[in-house]
Amino acid sequence: MNQEYPSKLLENAVSQFSRLPGIGRKTALRLVLHLLRQDADDVEQLASALTTMRRDVKHCRVCHNISDQDLCPVCSDPRRDHSTVCVVETIRDVMAIENTQQYRGLYHVLGGVISPMDGIGPSDLEIQSLVDRVGQGDIDEVILALSPTMEGDTTNFYIFRKLAPFSSLRITVIARGVSVGDELEYTDEVTLGRSILNRTLFEAK
Repeated sequence: MNQEYPSKLLENAVSQFSRLPGIGRKTALRLVLHLLRQDADDVEQLASALTTMRRDVKHCRVCHNISDQDLCPVCSDPRRDHSTVCVVETIRDVMAIENTQQYRGLYHVLGGVISPMDGIGPSDLEIQSLVDRVGQGDIDEVILALSPTMEGDTTNFYIFRKLAPFSSLRITVIARGVSVGDELEYTDEVTLGRSILNRTLFEAK
């Protein structure tokens, strides 16, 4: 039975909120009713922040992380180790690794993993741009820090094959302190930090 709303404007707002991941219509209604109780200025500030973020947020031209500038704070930081690049699936993984405070190199955000079932192939990801970065000759190590899932392992192997021609490059993979099948972003900071520190050479099987 469809819920009836006393206002079409309220119903439209609930419908928009319920499009967000993990937000059902009951939660959406609770959020909308909460906003209705707030000052109009506060709600306008929220709407303005969302609109400005969507319009002005950029992706770093080097690593594809989210940034306010063309070059993200990590890539532009001279104190970082620019000879080491950690390859991750999403921006959320960058945030998770940064929270461990155990890694001081750079990143490369693929934007996903190879998943034929979902129609995602190598050309849909930022793999070629990673190869191009390595080809510039300034990178000594690439750390493969993808989630230990079947798709993550497939992507690891594909990247390894693409980088194999660079004979002097060290290709490592995070230690399997992260349980097989787990998403990297949900791993606790201590385990994730140790997995980065105890990384091992990637071995193609």
